Amino acid sequence: MKKLISALLTVFLTGKIAFAQAPYSYLDDYDNKKVAYGVGYDTDSMNRPLGAIQAQKQYGDMNTLFIGEAANKRLWLTFDEGYENGYTEKILDTLASKGVKATFFITRDYAEKNPGLIKRMINEGHTVGNHSYSHPSLPECSNEDLYNEIMLLHNYISKNFGYDMYVMRPPMGEFSERVLACAKELGYTTVLWSFAYQDWLTDNQPEPTAAYDKITSKTHNGAVYLLHAVSKTNAEVLPKVIDYWHENGYIITPM
Repeated sequence: MKKLISALLTVFLTGKIAFAQAPYSYLDDYDNKKVAYGVGYDTDSMNRPLGAIQAQKQYGDMNTLFIGEAANKRLWLTFDEGYENGYTEKILDTLASKGVKATFFITRDYAEKNPGLIKRMINEGHTVGNHSYSHPSLPECSNEDLYNEIMLLHNYISKNFGYDMYVMRPPMGEFSERVLACAKELGYTTVLWSFAYQDWLTDNQPEPTAAYDKITSKTHNGAVYLLHAVSKTNAEVLPKVIDYWHENGYIITPM
């Protein structure tokens, strides 16, 4: 943020015409090679995905969270909200009944169409995260568009809901060092995940028992769970999953 403010001040003082480019020029110093993130299948002796561990080591100094500390029996529960499919209210009901706080990553379209759900998330103490304005591949955006994808949504939520977002998840898990640097400069932590599964295909939902077994069998210290709120199965098995975590001594913490 300091670099951005400095760039804006320089342009103001010098009166140069190229106002639009100056604030974002520092991003050219960062590698923009696209990373299509995934944790892979290999785990360590603590059931922690090696892909998430490596990513945390590589990018941790850029305000990122792929996986938490190995010593702590804590985990984060996050939901991606590309569109509303009628299950978020049930998910919020479950979280309220279990005393659990989660993170919901939203887009501008979702916020515009579902203001009541956004207000409920905020009022019930959940974290509302930035999933970009229009859900593009962020490494493919220009510097200015990248900035706008984050800040246009940030400002919309701040203005309409009185809430300042501070965590961001890049759409499709696609990022680059340039994307991470921009988010960091804007005061964001970029959150990926250490668990995800194929739960977003609404016409091919996992069978609940198999989904429960898959989710719980991958439990590990410092886990960042990515679930999709469009999933009927996730809404159905969530109470039992949370019970499993609690019974095994895990603390589900907000961002």
